[in-house]
Amino acid sequence: MARKVIEPGGAISGVVELPGDKSISHRYAILGALAEGTTEICNYASAADCRSTLECLQRLGVRIDAQPDRTRIAGVGLGGLKAPRHKLDAENSGSTMRMLAGVLAGQPFASTLTGDRSLRKRPMARIAGPLRQMGAEIRSADGDRAPLEIRGGHLHAIDYTLPIPSAQVKSAVLLAGLYADGVTTVRESVRTRDHTELALREFGAAVEVEKGIARIHPHPKLEPRHLTVPGDISAALFLIGAALVLPGSELMLHNVGLNPTRTRVLDFLIGMGAAIAVASLQSRDGELVGDVAIRHAALEGGQVSGAQVAEMIDELPMLAALGAYTEKGIEIHDAKELRVKESDRIAALAEGLRQMGANVEEFPDGLRVAGREGSTSSRMRGAKVDPHGDHRIAMALAVAALGAEGNTTVLDADCAAVSFPEFFGALSRLRGKS
Repeated sequence: MARKVIEPGGAISGVVELPGDKSISHRYAILGALAEGTTEICNYASAADCRSTLECLQRLGVRIDAQPDRTRIAGVGLGGLKAPRHKLDAENSGSTMRMLAGVLAGQPFASTLTGDRSLRKRPMARIAGPLRQMGAEIRSADGDRAPLEIRGGHLHAIDYTLPIPSAQVKSAVLLAGLYADGVTTVRESVRTRDHTELALREFGAAVEVEKGIARIHPHPKLEPRHLTVPGDISAALFLIGAALVLPGSELMLHNVGLNPTRTRVLDFLIGMGAAIAVASLQSRDGELVGDVAIRHAALEGGQVSGAQVAEMIDELPMLAALGAYTEKGIEIHDAKELRVKESDRIAALAEGLRQMGANVEEFPDGLRVAGREGSTSSRMRGAKVDPHGDHRIAMALAVAALGAEGNTTVLDADCAAVSFPEFFGALSRLRGKS
C-alpha cells in the first residue's frame, strides 16, 4: 500500500484534459455489450471500477478490445450473453454490481456477483427488492450483502418508486426492464443522475422521461454506436478544490461532462464565492460537454441538506475538505448514505480532518467542518492520515493538505486509482513539481 507525501503551498496553473467519466463509461460498456454489432468508445474511463465492468462483461462472453485511445465492444444483443464459468468479480465497484444485477436478472442462466471486502459490506437490498418483484431469484449473504446469486428469466414489468434516491438502483431496474413483459416505470422524488436514460436513448431504446418518472419499453434492438465519454466532473472537483485552496491558482478543464444532474456542485461552489465559469457548452452523444475555468477566490462556506445530498453525493467529501478554508465552514446533513459507501465517509473525513487540526463536529447523518470564523487554530497542520481504502477520501484529504502547515502523508494513496488514477500525477504537474 503506497503512501503519498503532500507538500503544502504553491499554486495550481494549467490546462487539463480529464479522464473519461466513470458513471457514463459503465453505462456505455454495458449497453455496448447488449447492442447488435461493435460499439467503439473513445476516452473510456481509466478508473479501476470501469475496468471491472469490462472484465465482468468478458466473462459473460463479450469480446472486448481495450486500447489506450479507444475501447471496442463486440455486442451480442439482448439475448447473447453466456453463463459465466466463474463468479463475476466487481472488485470495489458498486456501479458494476448494481447495474449488472439488472441485466443478469433477465438472463436464462444463473450467475454470481461478488466483490472485494469493502463491496461485500455494502447494502444490496435496494436492488434485490425490485428485481425480485420483477421475478428474478436472488440469494444473498446476510442483510442482502454480496455475493449475489442471481437466477434470471422471464421478468414482469413493474411500476417502482425509489424509497431512497439512487441512480444505480434506478439504472438496475431500467436495465432489467429491457427484458420485461411490458413497460417498466421508475419514479423518484429527487432527481438523480440520468446517464442511463440518455445512454439507452442513444443506443436506440424507447425511453420516456418526464418529471420524476422514467419508462423503458422492453426488447428493443440496441444499435452499436461510436461514442466519446466526456471528462469526469466528479474527478474534476478534486482539481477544482486544489485551485480553491491555493492562492494564485488558475485552472482550465477541457471537455468536462456538464450533465445538469451532475453540476449542482458547481452551482454550490459559485454560491460560496468560487470564481468558476463554463464555456463552449455543446451536446455530444446526448450529454452536455464544455470547458470549466477556475480562479482562486475566497469562499464564504455553506450548508448541504435535503435534495442537495442526492445531487452531490459523490462530491460531499471534497466539499467537507474545503470547510476549513472557508470563512464560515461547511455543514452537511441528511447524508447518512455516506456511511455505507466504500468506507464510512463521515467517520473517515472527521478523523482525517481532525488529525490535520480542523474543528469537526460529527452527526449521525453528516458533519460540520468549522471555517476560519469558528476555528480555534489559525491554520491546518500536516499529519499522517488514513483514507480507509476509499478513493474519494484519499483525494479529499490530499487537497486539504495543500493549505496545511507542514507535510501530510496520505496512507494507501493508491486507492485513488479506483476512480482517478491520474490524480496525484496531475496535481504535481499543475503545481510545477514534475
